[in-house]
Amino acid sequence: MTSLTDLSISALWQRAFLMVQAQMLHWCGPTIKHCLYFNAKLDAEILRKAMEGFGCDKDTIVQVLCARSNAQRQQIAREFKVLYKKDIKKELKSELSGAFEELILALMETPVHFICHQLRKAMKGVGTRENVLVEVLISHSNEEIKEIKHEYYRLFDKKLDKDIIGETSGEFQRLLVCLLSAGRDETRHTDNYKAESDARLLYEAWKKKCAITEEVDFIKMLTTQNFDQIRLLFFKYNQIAGHPIESAIETQFRGGDTRDALLALARRIRNRTAYFAGQLDKYTEGILGTRDTDLIRVIVSRSEIDLVDIKMEFNRLQGVPLERALGDSCSGAYKDALIALVKGN
Repeated sequence: MTSLTDLSISALWQRAFLMVQAQMLHWCGPTIKHCLYFNAKLDAEILRKAMEGFGCDKDTIVQVLCARSNAQRQQIAREFKVLYKKDIKKELKSELSGAFEELILALMETPVHFICHQLRKAMKGVGTRENVLVEVLISHSNEEIKEIKHEYYRLFDKKLDKDIIGETSGEFQRLLVCLLSAGRDETRHTDNYKAESDARLLYEAWKKKCAITEEVDFIKMLTTQNFDQIRLLFFKYNQIAGHPIESAIETQFRGGDTRDALLALARRIRNRTAYFAGQLDKYTEGILGTRDTDLIRVIVSRSEIDLVDIKMEFNRLQGVPLERALGDSCSGAYKDALIALVKGN
């Protein structure tokens, strides 16, 4: 028979576990902040001079654009238009090339425009880059997803959910559609009884080798419950089953997009910072070399959110600073710009 003392100790351990998880997810800081001594007109003039004549001064472009917030870059673009009657993005595009061009143009987009273009690019042409769809949809809040959907339609005259449905199928498609619905509970409320009940349902389905996405609607759990509740569910499942939820996912799905997406979502729910640190490790050490577009997406999109914490976690997990990993896998002005964003202003 379980004593009251045992129950109290269990409750304390559970509370401590959730507190640590919550702290890990909220020690977040940007590397790029508003530049205190900012003058949009002066920056526009400096950039114009850097692009005059034969070639361009890439160092100056890095020094200016990688040390300003996105809102300040938009002010520079407007000032450039007023002063020179030219679109600064078109001017930069005509002067730059390769991954460096891609990075600098990414910096000049507003965050939501940048993400919309990443999604569109992932679905254009032959094949779909599923990892991009997953990474974007699992890393944004309900309101952010709604804004992305609205802006995607405005930019491309197409509905994002219809484009995704047209490019995917099966359980993977259902997972993405559920994420796109932006129906997640975003409170911090947890229900111990529900977490244990859900964990037992999952374990029973796993023992019977039933599809956990069907019998207990695992996808609905992962896309509608709040993150604290899901972390509690994972904790309870591990207690009951004797193995982490990731093992159940890998057993049920021995390959394919659904398994990879569910594992990515589980990693993001457990620890957002560690998830992105892992993504950066993949993108700098890919079998086919550095995955520049993916690397740019993470560093640009997280630079004003939590890149400080991501680079600290990268160092902890990989044993080397992120700056060194970028220095080893990238080169030239492209490398300098990435490192400038990681070091911060």
